[in-house]
Formats: sequence, C-alpha cells, structure tokens
Amino acid sequence: QVHLVESGGGLVQAGGSLRLSCAASGGTFSSYRMGWFRGKEREFVAAITASGDNTYYADSVKDRFTISRDNAKNTVDLLMNSLKPEDTAVYYCAADPYFRSGSYVAPYWGQGTQVTVSS
Repeated sequence: QVHLVESGGGLVQAGGSLRLSCAASGGTFSSYRMGWFRGKEREFVAAITASGDNTYYADSVKDRFTISRDNAKNTVDLLMNSLKPEDTAVYYCAADPYFRSGSYVAPYWGQGTQVTVSS
C-alpha cells in the first residue's frame, strides 16, 4: 500500500510559479513510475519513469512544467512556471498510472492540492 500526500498548491498570479511536491510512504517508491494529473477527469499533466531517466508532458504544459523525483526522499515534484488561468485545478499525484478505456487510472492517488491562477 502506497500513501501519497501532495503539497505546495495555492493562489498565484498569471505568469507566476509554483512547486508541487508529492511525498510517498509505504511500498517501494523507486519501483513506481509517477504522474501528475489535474481536475475531476484526471487530465494527464506529466509523468516520470521509476528511474527518473524519462519524462513526459501534456502538450499544454510542455516547456512550462518540469517533473522530477528524488528516490532517496520518496518524493516527486512538479515545478510549474509561466502559469496561466487555465492551469487552475486540483492537482493529483499518482503511482503507476496507466491509460485504460479513455482515461487514466492508478492503484494509488493522493488527495490533491488546489492550484488557482488569477488573471
């Protein structure tokens, strides 16, 4: 059982930055690919392989967001730069996400952290 807790959300003006962090406990963190998602429909934002060697981004956040992980600390971060009002959402981290039947699913999800970008 993996327990995920997100932090770092808040209110920021357009063009600003936020860093989200997801702390994991239980399980073997270094064996899981990790992802960030947002909104009720869990829109894909970014993902990183278990080793951290490869990263993937949604087109809407590419070149603005950066995902990273620290397997020694069991954390995965999402650095969000040049934020836009349309980035406003609840952001969730997930362990071992995969795409199935038109949406992303995962065995483990955090509770989410709210990001609000004002115009």
